[in-house]
Amino acid sequence: MLKLDAAGHLAYKRLPSPQMISPVSPERARWIVITSCMLMAIRAFAAPEQTANSATQIRSVLQTQQDSWNRGDVDGFMNGYARSESTVFISEATIRRGWQTVRDRYKEKYSSRAKMGTLTFSELQITLLSSDSAVASGRWRLKRENDQPHGRFTLILKRLPEGWRIVHDHTSAAPPTP
Repeated sequence: MLKLDAAGHLAYKRLPSPQMISPVSPERARWIVITSCMLMAIRAFAAPEQTANSATQIRSVLQTQQDSWNRGDVDGFMNGYARSESTVFISEATIRRGWQTVRDRYKEKYSSRAKMGTLTFSELQITLLSSDSAVASGRWRLKRENDQPHGRFTLILKRLPEGWRIVHDHTSAAPPTP
């Protein structure tokens, strides 16, 4: 191995031979193997469980939103969103920012049970981006007396102290069918 000596010149230093390296005790070797196996097992099995648990929690948030909507409870529906000024809702070519702004829009647009109809989410797909962020996408449909508006949505969710919450919602409506 090449190394600089005290005078700053390159000097050759001999590497230790295998006979010069002290052996590891059997107890220490066993400890290293067991610890390595445990760490590999934790990594292999913990991530899928966390992913499945997170997806279940996110589905629960969306199911609670659907159930709240179908009871006519806009505030219960809004509990699925992060109560933050940075919450974003995009729909009808408009960007709305802030939990209160989004709530006000829902209260105005869906001011009666007849306007709210019955909400159904379907084709839900959840992709965990990290331990505290995910993307969910799917279809939405409202069944009302005179029409059945429907479309798609993409949500970005973050795990907050109160649980998974929507921080960004991009919802589009399909053109009405004749």
